[in-house]
Amino acid sequence: MSAFFSDPAGLCLAVTVVLGGIVLCKLKTTLGHVGRQTCLASLVGLWGGACLLSLSLFWGLILFSLSCFLMYTYLPGHKWLPVDQKAVLITGCDSGFGHALSKYLDQLGFTVFAGVLNEKGSGAEELRRMCSKRLSVLQLDITNPAQIKDAHSKVVEKMQEKGLWALINNAGVLGLPADGELIPMADYRQCMAVNFFGTVEVTKTFLPLLRISKGRLVNISSMAGGVPMEGLAAYGSSKAALSMFSAIMRQELSKWGVKVSLIQPGGFQTNIGGTSEMRDKMEKNLLDHLTPDVHDDYGRDYILDQQNCFRCMNTQASPDMSPVLLDVQHAISAKSPLAFYAPGKSSYLWFCIASFFPTAVFDYLNKRNHGQSNLPRALHSLHCKNNAT
Repeated sequence: MSAFFSDPAGLCLAVTVVLGGIVLCKLKTTLGHVGRQTCLASLVGLWGGACLLSLSLFWGLILFSLSCFLMYTYLPGHKWLPVDQKAVLITGCDSGFGHALSKYLDQLGFTVFAGVLNEKGSGAEELRRMCSKRLSVLQLDITNPAQIKDAHSKVVEKMQEKGLWALINNAGVLGLPADGELIPMADYRQCMAVNFFGTVEVTKTFLPLLRISKGRLVNISSMAGGVPMEGLAAYGSSKAALSMFSAIMRQELSKWGVKVSLIQPGGFQTNIGGTSEMRDKMEKNLLDHLTPDVHDDYGRDYILDQQNCFRCMNTQASPDMSPVLLDVQHAISAKSPLAFYAPGKSSYLWFCIASFFPTAVFDYLNKRNHGQSNLPRALHSLHCKNNAT
């Protein structure tokens, strides 16, 4: 045994095993799917990088041991702050993530202000019926400054000196998935108005309450905000703007004691795409605004096929929203929340591929993953002509 530990590589290996075991034990007590996935992926990546850079087992183990120590030091643990009926404002609670979050946080004991687009709609009525008296439904169209101001007044009136602990910016619109050239400018503007400008205005309005409580700002973006996805030029661009806004606010608000978390979910089944009637209306609007040359180049069949692609994407999405709910809970309740969460199957993997892999590799993998869609009419005709010759 003494001979083994007298060997520097053997000693380093023993230290690595001990530190790695401690980190993995701590991972078991860390809430949230992404916390574990992220750190495990980081451990694997650091191990591989260390071995490649060190050119020897000794230095590879040294670097890996150091990485384990740093991860253990900075890894957020399972330390919860008491609920104490802390107040949380959530936007976009008519359906989807916001609706599920309102119910979940109400069950945990939070005082929930659920902002809805239609306070007389079925989603709002369900929240009133199923949740406790702590939950208040607020009429809150985040593109309407008057409604934002009114919601702020109602929160202040109810909470008084208790303040607001967390703001969860969830409201968003998707628009009709289509090639960027086909999307009407009105759809680009609507995505920016709701997903970015509306969220910024709500944040600016409620930040004084968060600064008083030294609370939490949680912005729910999207995987499309960090991973380029065909058909989502308007939506993805607005979510990318929100992601950058969150990163900057995280730095600026740290001096006030306010912690900012960005959540970029993968594919989940929500109502963000709207009803079939709404999509039919958006499709008609898209066709009506195309110039004749663009319409001829793409062709009606190709354009109409975009909605079939959306239906296919939605069927592949997960109906289980619990990963998002758990990550939001961690963001507002953990003593040391993460700055970034990526709930959803393979979402963190795609963020890594988009961020660190060569562009050509990402494009190839992305096309393989999503498959090749039908070609626009002009390209299809050219393809057929080339094959004939």
